[in-house]
Amino acid sequence: MAEHEADELEQALSGAVRGDVSFDAASRALMTMDASNYRRVPTGVVAPRDADDVAAALAVCRDRGVPVVARGAGTSIAGQATGLGVVLDFTRHMRSIRSLDPEARTAVVQPGVILDELRTAAGAHGLTFGPDPSTHSRCTLGGMIGNNSCGSHSVAWGTTADNVHALDVLSYGGERVRAAQGVDTLPARLRDGMRSLAGDHLALLRTGFPELPRRISGYALDELLPEKNADVARALTGSEGTLGVLTEATVRLVEAPAARALAVLGYPDESAAAEAAHTLLPYGPLTVEGMAADLVVGASGLPKGGAWLFVEVGGAGREEAYARAEEIARAAAHATTDHTVVADPAGQRALWRVREDASGTATRMPDGSEAWPGWEDCAVPPARLGAYLRDFRALLNQHGLRGTPYGHFGDGCIHVRIDFDLMREAGVRVFRDFSTDLADLVVTHGGSLSGEHGDGLARAELLPRMYGDEMVGLFHRFKDLWDPAGGLNPGVLARPRRLDQDLRFDVLPRRPVDVEFGYPHDGGDFSAAVRRCVGVAKCRNESVSGASVMCPSYRATGEEQHSTRGRARLLHEMLAGEVVRDGWRSEEVRDALDLCLSCKGCRSDCPVGVDMATYKAEFLHHHYEGRVRPASHYAMGWLPVWLRAASFLRAAPVANAAAGVGFLSTLAKRAGGIAPERDIPELAREPFTRWWRERVREAAREAGRGAGSAAGLAAPGAAAAGGTAARGAAAATDDPGAGVGAGADGRTVVLWPDTFTNHLSPSVGRSAVAVLEAAGLRVVVPPKPVCCGLTWVSTGQLDRARAVMRRTLDVMAPALDAGLPVVGLEPSCTAALRTDLPELLGDDDPRAARLADSVTTFAQALEDYAPDWQPPKVDRPVVGQTHCHQHAVLGDAADRRLRERAGLTGELSGGCCGLAGNFGFEAGHYDVSVACAEDQLLPAVRNADENAEVLADGFSCRTQLDQLANQPARHLAEVLAERLR
Repeated sequence: MAEHEADELEQALSGAVRGDVSFDAASRALMTMDASNYRRVPTGVVAPRDADDVAAALAVCRDRGVPVVARGAGTSIAGQATGLGVVLDFTRHMRSIRSLDPEARTAVVQPGVILDELRTAAGAHGLTFGPDPSTHSRCTLGGMIGNNSCGSHSVAWGTTADNVHALDVLSYGGERVRAAQGVDTLPARLRDGMRSLAGDHLALLRTGFPELPRRISGYALDELLPEKNADVARALTGSEGTLGVLTEATVRLVEAPAARALAVLGYPDESAAAEAAHTLLPYGPLTVEGMAADLVVGASGLPKGGAWLFVEVGGAGREEAYARAEEIARAAAHATTDHTVVADPAGQRALWRVREDASGTATRMPDGSEAWPGWEDCAVPPARLGAYLRDFRALLNQHGLRGTPYGHFGDGCIHVRIDFDLMREAGVRVFRDFSTDLADLVVTHGGSLSGEHGDGLARAELLPRMYGDEMVGLFHRFKDLWDPAGGLNPGVLARPRRLDQDLRFDVLPRRPVDVEFGYPHDGGDFSAAVRRCVGVAKCRNESVSGASVMCPSYRATGEEQHSTRGRARLLHEMLAGEVVRDGWRSEEVRDALDLCLSCKGCRSDCPVGVDMATYKAEFLHHHYEGRVRPASHYAMGWLPVWLRAASFLRAAPVANAAAGVGFLSTLAKRAGGIAPERDIPELAREPFTRWWRERVREAAREAGRGAGSAAGLAAPGAAAAGGTAARGAAAATDDPGAGVGAGADGRTVVLWPDTFTNHLSPSVGRSAVAVLEAAGLRVVVPPKPVCCGLTWVSTGQLDRARAVMRRTLDVMAPALDAGLPVVGLEPSCTAALRTDLPELLGDDDPRAARLADSVTTFAQALEDYAPDWQPPKVDRPVVGQTHCHQHAVLGDAADRRLRERAGLTGELSGGCCGLAGNFGFEAGHYDVSVACAEDQLLPAVRNADENAEVLADGFSCRTQLDQLANQPARHLAEVLAERLR
């Protein structure tokens, strides 16, 4: 569309609808892709407020011949949520549950309602919506109806079509249609056309559709048969937005079991599991899911085997559910290698998480190579699943491809990601040849090309192989009846585009772009790193489950551009250069990344390991290269330098006093790009390293007076470490590896004096020394200033970060040579040493990997090097938040065990505190920072027992609690050290 035509369309839509009309590059870029291999660029995006808005938007587009695509959460895997023309985004406004009738077991919902919201509302009445795709936390009812989604519980409750009562839709021509059973209430044109289509082809409609539980492909024209009372609602379900635009739906609800239990059955291999699945159906399970070992490498809690079936059952109580699960396990025992039965809800959630994340984890093969959808959900009769999988594996081998099948074994529906090479023409040809061969194979086994996600752009071209030309001709007739102008989602289902057109990889650069980080898991290719995001949108979860973090900025704003997926999409379009045209200078990408907290939550919580914090640092480096940066980059990016200078000048008292003077504080914050709502943290009068040096000098003096122990090295009240004070002094001041004998004693650790501990929270460092020495460890500290480079990394000043890191490696060389462990206290700095340092220095300096490998957390050091030490008993409940970098990079299992041993009971919340280093201090970020804190941390602290110990190992977390809740919090080392005394 010409630019002037797009401008005129935008103006017309803005005048016609009350919702949001967005034709800017960023809004369009966010809608170019869904969770498939496909990409189509829309002209604009409209977020309607109600059905009248939808009608108005359709009228404007119809008058100009502009196509329209309805879109939910964009998690479709076949490409049907991409499209040209105008995208109707239903996730912003049309997302209310209009009514819920527990007696009739129905609910009336708008298309943008998230499935989990409906399930929560229904759950208050002991009901649920049966279909539950793995994307249940973010997929919408409109998208589910468009695709006829199923999920893992279709064994018990069927597909979405089985749970739809009536649909209110608008045709492209402007007709308002109430679709239910029967055609009498339809407009005359549609009523007569439907009767003619069905009446003229009764035999074909009765014999032309395979009988299987997961037949999703094509239009469900058999639902128009008179014996089915012409169920128009079911016929429209699964039509992928090609016939009408849904504005409201009446759906059926089912009774939810009071309790559930999960039997996980191990089998020797995938074929054995597949052949056993259908034999378990007579026991009435809620679901029978399957996966093989090549998908769950490293997963814990699974019984012995090479493949598993997840069989869930319900009951009136936990005991009944457990007994039913045990019955199934016993019945299957002759074929299983092992089994486990779990009735505990938390244990079940942990196991289900392995399955639900498979759609993301399957995008990487065990060797790290990429794998893609395309044949994500074909289905065969359940009894033929074992034979089909054997033939499927053989076909993969024939084409030189690899894949990891998993999915709904009880329904004969298989998900798989395959390592197609979609970046090169030869690979695309293999993709096409394999697709046609597999379509024939599925048909040979009596199956459906799609068993859950619809045909979309991926398989619609192959429908003649499944249905024959005559039936496909009826599909075209059905499309023309409802949408004679062809304005709704053209190229999908009827008269489809080729399956190898519109691939999202076509626009990407074929050579790696020059970047600073090494991207070791993506072969050094930034484009491959960005391609990690396949659009499953776990980052769009609107609530935190367990200890998860991702994505705090999205939960704060609800804006797609502030989700991990949205940012990845914009980076993809930046590399493509078609919609986002300014490359590294793009303001659209900069604005989207501006609210990224660099929490690294996506690094662990995203099923495919997208690391947006690293991508943000990379982008900022190039974006500001050779240009003046924001003031905050100089103020907070160079924070270690300013704090070191203040320490050298002994300026802490003056700086603290000035920060308390209103106009001086205001000037300082304005000059430094600091949010005016923030208080400037107080500098420590005595940094940790000055305290340490004085302690060492005192120890040396004691040694000179003939003291034979290292008591002078201990913090007040702490037990002394073994060894002489002279040796301790030498190690602390001259060489971290001195006198250690290459670290062979296993009792010496290097305590990392990070910037925040050193200059802002030295009590944490002093407490850590006390605890480590009480545990019998010998503590040494680097003799010169060291820094992980985090503040320069987070602001994208990567050249400076690299220089700082190299200088740090020079200082740490003796400790590395001695093989000493390095104990970090500040999680963000410890995580930077573990990941940012080796990924930024890459292969340039092998010492980077050695330092990263030597880094350990405070709790892990105690566990590894003082395993017999018993911490003091605190015996108090705890509240607080696991630091996001600890969660994402370092892990907190050792911390949990240490807290348990110390009698600190309870769980820390997930999410992110919202301060996140420089983020929450930067001007313009305050409101989002507060919203992130209000998501989990602040409510948890407010609702805690008055005797609870508030734990926060990160300086940012403690500062956020202090400034927003006037609540002091402490590092775990401080809590333990207090009890030592």
